Amino acid sequence: MATNNMGPYSDEVMDHFTNPRNMGEIENPSAVGEVGNPACGDMMKLFLKISDAGLIEEATFKTFGCGAAIASSSMTTELLRGTHLEDALRLTNQNIVDKLGGLPPAKIHCSVMAEEAVEMALKDYYKKIGKAESLVDDLKAEIKKERGE
Repeated sequence: MATNNMGPYSDEVMDHFTNPRNMGEIENPSAVGEVGNPACGDMMKLFLKISDAGLIEEATFKTFGCGAAIASSSMTTELLRGTHLEDALRLTNQNIVDKLGGLPPAKIHCSVMAEEAVEMALKDYYKKIGKAESLVDDLKAEIKKERGE
């Protein structure tokens, strides 16, 4: 992990913390996923605009938390834009950590929270379109099986 004069955070983490991408709410979102970490008090709300073809056209966030939580949220929205729903479920917290150039071990939970927000948002989307929320769990289980997890 490349560090800078800001301590254990990579330049990429610092960039996403000080210049967060896609922060704010989407008016009339297709889906919203909200998660929190009671251990540290972080909260993340993810907003998605999804096309009829299942493509994530827009992703924004509102996060209350530390720099790593904000950076993880920002990076997640960047990774989601332009992806299909099933590909969004393939996003793992490790993908987020890797794209951020690493996170300190005590901050990995921030990337986990972002992955969970994606899952919650997709459950919300399926519920809104009249499909079972369990589809998300089923797809996630299939993906994990493919990976050998």
